[in-house]
Amino acid sequence: MVRSIERLRARTGEAVTLTHVVGKAAALAIAAAPEVNGFASFGRLMLRDTVDVFFQVAFFDRPADPSSRAVVRADANLAGAKVRDADKKSVVQIARELREKTEALRSRADAPTARVARALNRLPAPLTSVAMRAAELLTYDAGFDLTRLGVPDDPFGSCMVTNVGVFGIREAYAPLIPYARVPIVITLGAMREAPVVRAGAVVVRRIVTLGVAFDHRVMDGYQAGAMARRFSEVFDAPDAMLG
Repeated sequence: MVRSIERLRARTGEAVTLTHVVGKAAALAIAAAPEVNGFASFGRLMLRDTVDVFFQVAFFDRPADPSSRAVVRADANLAGAKVRDADKKSVVQIARELREKTEALRSRADAPTARVARALNRLPAPLTSVAMRAAELLTYDAGFDLTRLGVPDDPFGSCMVTNVGVFGIREAYAPLIPYARVPIVITLGAMREAPVVRAGAVVVRRIVTLGVAFDHRVMDGYQAGAMARRFSEVFDAPDAMLG
């Protein structure tokens, strides 16, 4: 997989990372099981029309000090961007779109989630959760369009991917976010070297740990297993599967 990513970078000039690959693999797995591409609403399963992946993005207000080994900094900020129709885009297209949206987030030129966050911060603390719950009910359950009020339509999509490895964390499991109505959250840990068995021999390979949380109202163990197999197919043949 690492070599495939390096080849993509050399051929396209785009900074493809394992995060983009995981997002693409997740999109393909969801597309192969469209019955999990939805959210629960009053005991009903509401399906989405597109497979959209939300990438959590970490960026810093000041450049990192190259002489420092520290990766967790107090001035780190988290934001995110949704890539629509991720199953139909190549991993290079996903990387390019996410880069452009991240640059817009940094410049504050186009940050709907950031605008909503700023609006919520102006509210008294007791009203923040009330406002978020009201927006959730109005958009997902009642079907109201609140985009004119600055509330993006289904901002988190079918799946959320967050790379905790940038903070030096090897393994993590993120909880589902109720107001986001995202049925799947994937965390990507830091890459590390570890002994593994290949063809009966112990060799050193670079590995990462993926943590997955899913909404049991939307999918069960059987569907999770089928998606995991699809995930493995992508990682076993990245050049053919990633586009």
